[in-house]
Amino acid sequence: MPPFPGDVGRAGAAVALALHLRRLAGGRPALSILLFHRVLEAPDPLLPEEPVAEGFERQMRLVRAALRPLPLGEAVHLLRADRLPADAVAITFDDGYENNHRLARPILERLGVPATFFVAAGFLEGQNMWNDEVIEAVRRAPEGELDLEPLGLGRWSMTGVAERRRLIDTLLAAWKYLPPEERSERVAALSALVGGRSPSLMMRPEAVAELAASGFEVGGHTLSHPILARLGEAEAAREIEAGKQRLEEIIGRRITLFAYPNGKPGTDYTARDVALVGRAGFEAAVSTAKGVARRGSDLYQLPRFTPWDRSAGRFAVRLLANHVGGRP
Repeated sequence: MPPFPGDVGRAGAAVALALHLRRLAGGRPALSILLFHRVLEAPDPLLPEEPVAEGFERQMRLVRAALRPLPLGEAVHLLRADRLPADAVAITFDDGYENNHRLARPILERLGVPATFFVAAGFLEGQNMWNDEVIEAVRRAPEGELDLEPLGLGRWSMTGVAERRRLIDTLLAAWKYLPPEERSERVAALSALVGGRSPSLMMRPEAVAELAASGFEVGGHTLSHPILARLGEAEAAREIEAGKQRLEEIIGRRITLFAYPNGKPGTDYTARDVALVGRAGFEAAVSTAKGVARRGSDLYQLPRFTPWDRSAGRFAVRLLANHVGGRP
């Protein structure tokens, strides 16, 4: 397969642009950390931002050609020692979806691209995260009108993808910061209204162990993926430490990297939680703030870049603009 099938001209030009931007930047050491969640077998109209396997492979080929992929742990050590190369990049996945193991892993192995998988350890026995239960419930809703009056949300037309997507966005935004118990009750009520059951979407423990045995890094992502800033200190510490302990039991080695759930500084986690992560024995942590890490960056709040673009050319331009300028 050529490096950029279907978009050879624009992607090749983007790599040339990468070299030019690198020269303009004076070769300043920088680390781009890319954030993914899933890799799909086929396009999903309810998850339009998630790449399919073929597109993900194109992106990884481009990343490998334009920058220097490193395991995140190694990149952190180089950053700490002030020996980071100018073109460093690390690939990360959040949450622990089963398609990370089934679809992303073979692509990464074939291309020799390292990656770190941040796994919410409380969802490895067939459970799903609340947001996925919402998405799957709306997916199951029959055509026509969906009566959500019992949830105080009125009536919704389910006649097309746009209407379903709008309802999903509304529910996720409305319920994201609710207390976990109240949110679980609402999700259960929604599932009962539409009927049926959601498929299991997350990895099993043996898949996580296989990732680690294959040379990929596994990182902590709490136990139940809560908004840490909304928890008391003792509960936040328990989530961080229990998730770490469970993953260490599964892979048989120490976990040193952490990703804050949702990851928005000051909103989803606070300085208190940064301190708890360090106290739990983690050596570095990543947020979802945009930008790149450079000398002097806080190792417990490393920024990440989410590459939404599907076109290889646009993806490359945004990737390199973020790498050089610190923002997409």
